[in-house]
Amino acid sequence: MNNNDILKKLRVALMLRDDQIVEILQLVDFRITKSELGAFFRDEKHENFMECGDQVLRNFLNGLIIHLRGTKEAPKNPNDVLAIHKKEAQPKPFKEKKVDDKPIFKKKFVPKKTSKKIQVVEKVQFKNGKNKNA
Repeated sequence: MNNNDILKKLRVALMLRDDQIVEILQLVDFRITKSELGAFFRDEKHENFMECGDQVLRNFLNGLIIHLRGTKEAPKNPNDVLAIHKKEAQPKPFKEKKVDDKPIFKKKFVPKKTSKKIQVVEKVQFKNGKNKNA
């Protein structure tokens, strides 16, 4: 198991998005872009795959401690933080349409008018060098 696998499993277990991981890394003054972070989560056979170094994982774990527990001056309850993540990760409930509701689309569907095809080559006769009159 390498650092990439550990980072992937923590991301799934804590229900973190890429922007949240970037914010966690910024808590310990470690700057990384979303595209660099996405390279860690790619398949090893992918051309843009990048090996997650020890420094990145170490800074992520230190930032995760601050993110979940808070600092000495402002402590947090980790269960509250995880509950917020879980609530954000859940999809929004689907609102069913009632029978007497107004239709969603107010405009009527009007198909696009298609213009006539322009023929680039018109009425070309191929004689292939033979004379038909002969």
